[in-house]
Amino acid sequence: MKSYNLYLNCLVLVVILLLAGCRVEPKPIAYGEVNCAHCQMTVSDNRYGAELVNDKGKAFFFDSAECLAQYLDQNPELAESAAHVLVTDYTRPGELIEARSVHFIQSKELPSPMGMYLTAVADEAAATKMQQEVGGRLLNWEQAVTAVRNNEKPE
Repeated sequence: MKSYNLYLNCLVLVVILLLAGCRVEPKPIAYGEVNCAHCQMTVSDNRYGAELVNDKGKAFFFDSAECLAQYLDQNPELAESAAHVLVTDYTRPGELIEARSVHFIQSKELPSPMGMYLTAVADEAAATKMQQEVGGRLLNWEQAVTAVRNNEKPE
């Protein structure tokens, strides 16, 4: 009976470990060490990094929200099946947040790595305040993707 209980406990432990290993989670961006999946530049500015995690858990890193947007625009199947689409909150360097829930400021006063001037801010009040200080316009994720697709830059 003891060996049966030991066997059962081991089986339960193995199942728990297997299930824990199957979680699809974002990975930390190794700034200065990884290249952008879209433009191949080194991802170096921790205020602008972005990440796509596919449904199998593979992470793709980007040096900016605009590279992520272009990559997803060119690979729509990844956009539909992605487990996570993340951008960095400018006000909290290195902190990734879901792109669909952030506010983007597009202003000449905030140059992003690839020249589309897109800066992500999680908090709506903070984004509005920044936009009032630096000018430009506020966008949601879909509007930011459209701006990148149409190469719309601030004047």
